[in-house]
This record gives sequence, structure tokens and C-alpha cells, in this order.
Amino acid sequence: MNHLKNISQRGTLPALRQCALAAAAACALVFAAGNAAAQAAPASTTDSAMVKLIRGLIQSGTLAKDVGEALLAQAQTEAMAAQVAAQQAQRMAASTTAASAVAAGSAGGVRLEAGDVRVPYISQTVRDQIRDEVKAQVMAQAKDEGWAAPNETPEWSKRIRVEGDVRVRNESRGYAGNNSNIEINWAELNKGSGYDVNPNTNLALPSILNTREDRRNLFRARARLGVYADLTENTKAGVRLASGSDESPVSTTQTLGGGLSKKSVWLDQMWISHKPVDWLTVTAGRFGNPFMSTDLLYSNDLNFDGIAAQFEKKLASNRDLSLFGTLGLIPLEYSSDNAPSRSQTKMKSENKWLLGAQFGADWKIDEDNRVRGALAYYNFRNISGQVSQPCALYAGADGCSTDWSRPAFMQKGNTLMLLRDISLDPLNPAGTPQPQYVGLASKFRLIDLNLRWDTAVAGNNLRLDANFVKNTAYDSRDIWNRAGLRGAIVNNFGATGGTGQSDFKSGGNAYMVQATYGKPAPTARGDWNVLAGYKRIEPDAMPDGYNDSTFHGGGTNARGYFLGGSYAIDKNMWFTGRWISTKEVYGPPQAIDTLQLEFNARF
Repeated sequence: MNHLKNISQRGTLPALRQCALAAAAACALVFAAGNAAAQAAPASTTDSAMVKLIRGLIQSGTLAKDVGEALLAQAQTEAMAAQVAAQQAQRMAASTTAASAVAAGSAGGVRLEAGDVRVPYISQTVRDQIRDEVKAQVMAQAKDEGWAAPNETPEWSKRIRVEGDVRVRNESRGYAGNNSNIEINWAELNKGSGYDVNPNTNLALPSILNTREDRRNLFRARARLGVYADLTENTKAGVRLASGSDESPVSTTQTLGGGLSKKSVWLDQMWISHKPVDWLTVTAGRFGNPFMSTDLLYSNDLNFDGIAAQFEKKLASNRDLSLFGTLGLIPLEYSSDNAPSRSQTKMKSENKWLLGAQFGADWKIDEDNRVRGALAYYNFRNISGQVSQPCALYAGADGCSTDWSRPAFMQKGNTLMLLRDISLDPLNPAGTPQPQYVGLASKFRLIDLNLRWDTAVAGNNLRLDANFVKNTAYDSRDIWNRAGLRGAIVNNFGATGGTGQSDFKSGGNAYMVQATYGKPAPTARGDWNVLAGYKRIEPDAMPDGYNDSTFHGGGTNARGYFLGGSYAIDKNMWFTGRWISTKEVYGPPQAIDTLQLEFNARF
């Protein structure tokens, strides 16, 4: 007795009572469903009593809510199956009665009078077969429609998946003490109403980049969350949100701090894709990079607007060799509908485009060796700066004719030119303000060659990457002549301080080599890799607004090496360390060392 008392005090008896009652309810449910077809009472009566019993157990707390709901769903399903089986048995009985009556009348047997019912014998085996068939049909329908169990998810939810990642980084940047300290922030200059270059009317310096003061222990973070739907087998759609401190297309990293203020969230992707045939996918909207490339040319965070068609097909003659390619029509910027805003005569449409075409092959040589390569051509149309028609801003002109040609986003490195041909006030020429914008002085038509070789060394994967970019439109004389105005080129001069054509230094080539040993993308606990590489990017090898924002602070006119490694400390969680040391290619000294330590998680 004392032992039972102790058990009761510990709460075991209520638990046993609950299990017993649940078992009793389940047994009653099975008994009622199994015999519903043979009972005279309607199935709905049995069902109602059973439902009331289970609901009472739930309300009293004897049954857990989720267990009770499951029993309710099962009771209703079994009762429905039993009722349909009973109705089918009655129809068979009535049919047999009519046939027997006809047979009896023709044979001279007992003739049934009106109101008489002849009940034939139906064996238990037949009744069980009818019940099982109907039950199977009802349960199949219940599962398809998602009401067989209370916790079953609707069919549409199975076609939607949620993916995301979070990164927390500690970053330090060190600058050489002899760096030039007159590096203008040209992107900032292009904002607002322009920078007045007339020293008689403006003595303030333009915005200047930090080039000498170190920045230590900056905590930064990135978060991305995407929802993707398989609308059909061939049609998909996706939406992704991402963090970011501004509208920069090449970074979604947010610097923490700021008085603990809330952080911004941006719409990072929104796209629809369709596969008209197995080997072709067409994607439209804002989507991830559809081309095979490295961050030498396109940042890993860069997304593309517009439409892209991607194909990939294995050769029938060699299943280890596949061909792939991409065609892209990417709008970079549309001219304003209302420019000039205070003029009755509007400017013509001047839109900027990226037209891209890539073709490549992927060859699995054997189990340990795989080669992938691609050749691409990128035509950046209408992105170069243009000198305006003479504009009399002093007389109230609403901007100048080529203000649209300044880039919407830039980092640094490209050769820049002044855009406005400003007319001077004849009454006060020396005192005429001259607010200027800058634009890209070079044209850009790029050849991009990418090669990758994966092999096995000492039981681990070794990946070798090489990327070469050549701007076929680069011409230093054309750049100088296109600027038109004397002194219109404003940067990329040699370290001597001269500003003549002979002092101008630039180039149109870029390359990168990288070796990665270990697992390139750590996922399982214990996965690791180490990497080393070198980059060289001449000033006008590519538009400076789209490549990696970390190497030399982003942009072009940079060369240097990088080292790094990653280790997965848990499933889909890994630590990464990276050291980057860079210098300028041409011009005044600019040396930057960057250290990044970060935790990454993916879900």
C-alpha cells in the first residue's frame, strides 16, 4: 500500500489512467468501426457516441490534445467507411431480393407481397471484403486531401521550401602610412547636384576616402532568407530578402553598432523560371549570377536583373562530357522619364545594358579528375561617359544633356572624366559655379575565360581555378580623345603628379589564379579547406562597380594575394579565416591589408 501511495503521489497513477483510457477509446473505436456494417443502428449514431467520448476525454485532460485529435480523425474516417459499406451491402441485398422474387415466381415458389423484405445471407468474408475496399478508397481520398490526420500538411506546402544563411564577421583593415591621402570618393561626388570645381566659388574639398587610418575589430553580419516554390515540375519561382547597409549591388554585409539601431532588409531576389525542354531553363526577374565566373569580375553577392536562358546537355556519345551555356539580357539602368524635370523638352531614351553570352564544357575524365571551362563575351552598352552640350547652369538650366551617363553605382579604379561642358556667365566668368559629375572614360567589351580543374591529391580534393579577362574595347588614346575637354580626365595618372596624356596610366587586362585544397564547400562536421591565390586587375579591365568589394576595398587598379581556410565545427556551420594583401597597379601608393574572421551557418 505504501508503494502504491508513493506511485500515486509521484503522478504515475494519473499517467497510467490516461494511457488506459486512451487504449480503451482506441479499442472501442476499432470495435465500432469493424462492426458498423453488421449493426442495425445507423453508423452516424455510433460515430456520434464515439466522438462524444473522445471529446470528453480531451476536455477532462485524460487524453493529450494531439492524441485525441488523431483518434477523432480516425473515428470519423472509420465510421464513414463503415456507413458506405453498410449502404453498399443493403443495395446488394435489395438486388438479390428482387432477383430471388422473380426466380421464385417463375418457379412457382412463394411470391413476395408488397411490403415484404427478403434478406439474403451475406457471408462474413464478403462483408469484410466490402468494408476493406471501401475503407481503402476513403483513406486514400483522405490522405490526398490532407484530412486523414490533424497534423498532415496541405499538398501545396510540400512544394515550398525555405532556405537561408547567416554570417557574423570580425574585420580589420590596415593601411600603409605612406599611402596617398588625396583619393577622392568619386561615387559620393556623383550624388546630389555635383561638385563645384571652380576654386573661386568653392574652397571645400570633395569627399576623401580614408587611406591611412587603420580600422580594427569591425563586427559585421549578413543574413539572407529565401522562399522558393516548385509551381510545377518545370516551373519555379523564388523571393529572397537580404541585409545590407545601402543599395550596393555587390555586398549584403551590414556593419553592426550604430547605436544598436535596427538593421535594414532589402529585396535581394525575385524571379520565375521555366523549363520548356529538359536541357533549357529560362529565368526572368532578379536572380543569382547565371554565368560561370569568379569574384574577379562579379561579386559573389551580385544578382542580375532581366532575363537569362541557360542550357546544359550531356552528349549522347559520351555521358561524361556535357555542354552548357548562357545568354543574358541585363538592364543596368534606364534613363529618367522626366529629365530634365523643369523643361518642356525631355531627353531621349538612353538606357544602359549588359549583353552576355557564354559557352562551356564539363568533362569528367575519371573518378578523380574533372575539368570545367567556359568562354564568355560581355558587351556593356552605353555605360561610358559622354561630354554634354554646352549648358548654362548660371541661367537656370535644369542639368546638362549627358548627366544620365554617370554610373548609378561605382567602387573605384576606372578612369573617370568630367561630363559637363559648363557655359560661363559673360558678366562674371571667374565667379561662375561649375558643379561637375564624372563618368567612365573607357568602353567595355569583355572576353572572359574561366578554367577549373578538380583532382585528388593525398586523399583530398585539389581545385585549381584560373580566370582571365580582357577588355577588347580598351584604347588609351581613344579614352583621352573621347574626354574632349582639356583636363577632363581626372584620375589614373602616374606617381609623378603630372596630368598630361603622357602621364596617363591604365590597362585593360585582369587575371586571377587560386588553389583550394580540401572540401571546397564545407557542410559536414570536420570538413575543411585551405586556399591561396593572386589577382591583378588593371584600371579599365572591367567596370569597377560589380566585382568583389573586399579585395583592395573593391573595384579595379589592384593587385595582391590572398590566403584563407575553413573548418566545419558542426553540420552546416563553419569557421573561415581570410588574409588579403593588396596594392595599386598604377598611380600613387595605396597598400591595404585585410583580415576577416567569420562564422557561417546555412539552413
